[in-house]
This record gives sequence, structure tokens and C-alpha cells, in this order.
Amino acid sequence: MKKCIILFVLCFTINSFAQNYKFGKVSKEELGEKMYPLDSTAEAAYLYDSRRTYFNYNKNEGFQIITEIHQRIKIYKKDGIDEGNITIPYYSPDSGEKETVIGIKGNTYNLEGGKIVKEKLSKKAIFKEQRSKYISLKKIAMPSINEGSVIEISYKRIYPYYRISELQFQYNIPVKKLEHRVEIPEYFVFNKRAKGYYFPLLKDKKVNGKISFGYGNDIDFITNISTYTGNNIPALKDDEIYVNNINNYRGGVKYELVATQFPNSNYKNFATNWDNVCKQIYKSPYFGGELKKVNYYKNDLETLLQGKTSDAEKIAAIYNFVKKKVKWNEYYGKYTDKGVRKAYKEGVGNSADINLMLTSMLRSAALNANPVLVSTKGNGIPFFPTLNGFNYVIAMVELDSGYILLDATEPFAVPNILQLEAINWNGRKVEKDGSSSWVNLVPKRRSTENNLLTLTVSDEGTIEGAMRSTYTNYVALGYRKKATRLSLEELINQTEEKFSIETEEFKVDNKNNLGKPVVRSFKLYGEDFVEGIGGKLYVTPLMFLAERENPFKADERAFPVEFIVPWEDKHRVNITLPEGYSIESLPENLSMALPENLANYKFLIQQKGNSVTIMSVLKMNSAVVTPEYYLELKEFYNKLVKKQTEKIVLVKS
Repeated sequence: MKKCIILFVLCFTINSFAQNYKFGKVSKEELGEKMYPLDSTAEAAYLYDSRRTYFNYNKNEGFQIITEIHQRIKIYKKDGIDEGNITIPYYSPDSGEKETVIGIKGNTYNLEGGKIVKEKLSKKAIFKEQRSKYISLKKIAMPSINEGSVIEISYKRIYPYYRISELQFQYNIPVKKLEHRVEIPEYFVFNKRAKGYYFPLLKDKKVNGKISFGYGNDIDFITNISTYTGNNIPALKDDEIYVNNINNYRGGVKYELVATQFPNSNYKNFATNWDNVCKQIYKSPYFGGELKKVNYYKNDLETLLQGKTSDAEKIAAIYNFVKKKVKWNEYYGKYTDKGVRKAYKEGVGNSADINLMLTSMLRSAALNANPVLVSTKGNGIPFFPTLNGFNYVIAMVELDSGYILLDATEPFAVPNILQLEAINWNGRKVEKDGSSSWVNLVPKRRSTENNLLTLTVSDEGTIEGAMRSTYTNYVALGYRKKATRLSLEELINQTEEKFSIETEEFKVDNKNNLGKPVVRSFKLYGEDFVEGIGGKLYVTPLMFLAERENPFKADERAFPVEFIVPWEDKHRVNITLPEGYSIESLPENLSMALPENLANYKFLIQQKGNSVTIMSVLKMNSAVVTPEYYLELKEFYNKLVKKQTEKIVLVKS
């Protein structure tokens, strides 16, 4: 009974103030609240998150979709101040119909001397930024934000097309009260698809409406209203480890237009499938039209292919040529931005400019090449057929031995090594006739890190020796990008700081030779890696390569662990023991695996005279571990960490 009373009091405390959600009606209680009652770690919280999406009839424009947003956010901690920097992306191409964001207004409220002080958002603090040819941003900097502040913002979005943007119920911060309402006239049929692991209370109802054309010419119709309400919705932060895109797992609803039937008009069916979507994309002059253009590179291609007889030689020559010829401007797109001719001439373009150009050149070389549509991680997983499901394109060449995926936007990539952002579920291959099929984007070959560490341990507990690391595939790609961004001195400092060692003769081989693994090598010296207690020496077999902490700390996990690609970490350590010491005990060997061969680990240790050899091999065979195996994965890492931190015990002979 006592627990019930406490729970009632807590719930009453959470909901007993801030009941007036009208814009501008912020209370002292809201401003005085020191922390979010259900999560003391929360830096901020939505006190109120309101959305209303409805159809408005305009005599000149017809139906328009309008979304009204009203949000009230409480800042609890210094780290939450960033919530006052608000970004609104919207569709705004150079030509054609555009989405608009209007009526932006906001206030920041602070409690000073027991009084509420309000500061209005200035128009000068609202900025427009063109992120790409199609997407613009409204960037809003709320004024005078401090710990304890409440900020409030509202605005309208007007869509010139029949698309309802996704409803989102979860954010990086918790939500005290959520009210989302979608009003759809009977003339429009939408499918609703829930996503994520949280769903609020849903109520559906029908109300009567009327469109007036004047002079007594009115049309009655029915509006279908869906209302979503929720209280005390937990945060789902984007700092979760091994998650490609946390937005895929946040609670929400996606709306898909299926059909329309206006008065005195035929029923028009928009229900589609992926084949129809891909055919529509292929017909675009900015996609299929660009693939047909060949004259701009014709002479260069003839020169490039001279002496190339095999398919492999042709693919390599064209792929490397395009990577060097056109630099990626870091804009994603399935449609060209500049157009392939202009991108070729100017040497810069978006992902479609580059990879459609690549596909066209491969086809001109008589190779079976096709574009593959991709949704990047930031764009999410396309759950149902829609033109917005893809936002990127790569090239694919099919050979008798299998297929090769190519992405020329990344200068350090090699065949079948795409940008990490592009490895997201499956891609959709589109052929010349517009037909399409799914393609697995996850590489089959593991990306490997192979370390060879040779050390001598002194009786004073210092270590001295050399290390050689070999990187392949995505590990090599990551190191090449880092080695290009940083100077050699910065690479050395970073390595010494990471491993707590001093290095000499540090070098990196094959940094620009993409056909070979990256090799990093150096000599090293270190202290404090050996413990001396009671005349005995305690040595961690893997030294600074040991995994000392389990990255999986949560008791449960509702969404998959996503490693992006299969990988392997292999450590071979040779330790020469100090003179006058012998081994009292060694860790035992270990071999273990996850169910379904998702991962396996081997730890082997062997003594030969005055030296010890350790082999540690961790193989992650699957890019994804589903939630049903999370606890097994967590325990797998518990055992791994325990094994890698066990000690070799040395005693004086």
C-alpha cells in the first residue's frame, strides 16, 4: 500500500503543474524544477510536444498539407543547453514546388528573483542554410539559455504535395506530455506503419467538414482524425553503441499515400511496389537520362582502355580514373546535382553525378554494369516502397564469378568497399529496362586488424620491443583516412597516448597503395605494465592490447547490435621473461562461440623456455546481432574481458 501511495505522489508531482500548454503560459513550477523526476541523468526534457497535421483547401492551390509544431523544452543541466540550437530541414529545390516553413516564433524563460523573465526569439537569430540542391535548413538560436531555462518554439510547415512527414514520439531527451494529431479528409487514403519500440495511446474518430466555394456551393465531407497521446516517454539517445541510425528504433509512425478519390473524379491508386518506384526513378532525366550521356568522356575512355583486355583491368582503370577525375562535394543524392557533363568538366559533383558517370563508363566498356539505389544510414531503412526511400546511388558490375560494388566518392575505397554510411541493409539494382532487384550491401569478407607484438620484460617491470599492425578492408580504409587527415607527428602522439608508451622508428606503409594492406610499425618502450607484489611479477599477456571493459553494459536491449561489417581482431604477442624469473602460473586457454556462429573467440598461451607466446583471435562473423542474442553477447564479452585481463605470475628462480 505504501508503494502505491508513493507511486501516486510521484505521478501527481510529474503532472501536477504545467497543465496550461498554451504558447507563452510557462509556469514558475516548470522553471523551478531542478531535474526530470523519472530520470535524474536527463540534461533536458520536452515538457510538451505538440503536432497537428491537417489538410487545408485553397481555391487556387487545392489541398495543401499543413503541420503545426509547438514544443516546450526544459533545460536541467549545462549539457542540455544545446537543445536551444534548433534545426528544421525542409525540401527546397532550385526549381519546382517547395516546402515552406513559416510563422516561427519562440521565447526563452528564466526565473530571476522569483519572477519570470521572458526574452523573445529575434528574427536575426533565424538563419537559412542550403544543405544541398534539394534540402534547406532553418537554423534557430534561442536567446539567453541557462541551466533552469524553459524554451518554447512554434512554427508551421506547408507541403505542396500529398506527403505526411513521419511522426516521431521519442527523442534524445524524455517527453513529459505528447499530443500528435493527424486529420485526413476522406478523399485521401493513407497506410500507417508504426516503427520503433514505443507507441503512444491512439484514438481514431470521424468528424464532418465542409468546403465552401461561395454562392452556396458547398461540399460536405468526412475527416478521419488520429490522435496520439503519451506521458513520460523515455529518451532513446543517439549515443548507444553499435547502432547505425538510432532513429530507426525510435517510436514513430510513417504515413504512405495509397489512393485518392475526389468528388466527380475516378479512384486513383498510388499503391506501389519497389519495381514501380525504381522505374519511376530510372525515367527521371536526372537519373536514367544521365546514364545515356556518353560523348563527354568518349575520347578519354578510348585512351584509358588501350591495352586493357580483361574485365578486371577495365574495371580498375575506369574506377580509379573516376575517383581521381571528380571529387565528391559531400552531398548525397540519387539524382544528379550538376549533371554528369558539368561534374566531369568541373571535377566535382554529388554522389549521383559521380557514380552514374562511373556506371555509364563501365557500360561503354561493354561491361554488365547497373546503378544500385541505396538508403544511407542517416536516411534510415526504407520499410515500404516510396521515392524517398533511397537517397544515394552506387555502381555494380556483374561477372561470371559474382558481382562487384563500386563507390567512386571515396578516394581510399577499393572494389566492394563502400562508404560506411552506404552500408545499410540492402540496395536496389536498376537495369536498363527499369526492372529491379535487391542486392546485399554487407561485405562477405571480414575487415581485419592483425597485431604482432614482440616484447622483453625487465626485472624492473619495464617493457621494450616492437609492434607491427596490418589492416585490411574497412579497417584499412579508416586508417588511411585518419593518416591523411593527421600529420605523422599527430599519428605518433595519438598512438603513444592510446597505449601509454613511447615509440621510435614509427612508419606507415601502403598508405596510398590501395591494393595492399596498410602496415604500421614502430619500436616501443613502456612502464607500469608489470606489477611487482611480494617479490612476484604480474604480467597481462596482451599488455596494452587487452580489452579491459565490456562495451555492453545494459541489462537488456530492444534493438540489434550493428557492427556494420564482419570483422576480426588478431593479436600475437611474444614475451621474453626477465632473467632470474620463472613462471608460477599461466592463464588457461579458452575457446568459445556465440549461437548461430555469430562470433567466436580463441585464447591460446604457450611457454617455450624463457618466453611466452599468446594468440588471441576474436571473429565477429555477422554484421548484426539481434536482440534475442544480446545477453549471450554481453556474457561473451564478460568472459573475453576476464580472460584478457588475467595475469601471468612470475617468481624469482
